[in-house]
Amino acid sequence: MSANGRPPLYVVRDSHIHGRGVFAARRIRKGTRIVEYTGERIDNDEADRRYDETGMKRHHTFLFTLDRNTVIDGAIRRGGGDASYINHSCEPNCEAVITGKRIFIHALETIEPGTELAYDYQYQRTGENDEELEKFYLCRCGAPGCRGSIMKPARKSRRKAGNSKKKGRRLKLR
Repeated sequence: MSANGRPPLYVVRDSHIHGRGVFAARRIRKGTRIVEYTGERIDNDEADRRYDETGMKRHHTFLFTLDRNTVIDGAIRRGGGDASYINHSCEPNCEAVITGKRIFIHALETIEPGTELAYDYQYQRTGENDEELEKFYLCRCGAPGCRGSIMKPARKSRRKAGNSKKKGRRLKLR
């Protein structure tokens, strides 16, 4: 039981997507603030030093870009919490929202018990080596509409793009 006497919202356990994952322990209503993404606040240079991707065979970090100057390292050894175990999905049921200088994970839809929580990491495209990076940032979500990469979808022409309503500021991952 949680401090308020109710069962916890979620549990952390093994995931079919990747390593550990976060799963709904009870019904989570659409719009619910589920958990804060916590960890050590560092600058971009320190983030690059800690997670040198050139030496990685497979991409794996816990970095979240908060703003132009601040990155949160959500690794457990860096003070990260359960939110760092939430995996990526191309068809997410959650989203990350920046409120002030904090990052929260919210439910995009009502989530039933046992369902894995996931949000779209939307790694930024640079316009350089994007095809190569898509292979490095491989997606394993298994969603029917999986785009094969945790990178932000390629831009569509303006004519085809629809309007999107956003609550708060959407989070951009490194």
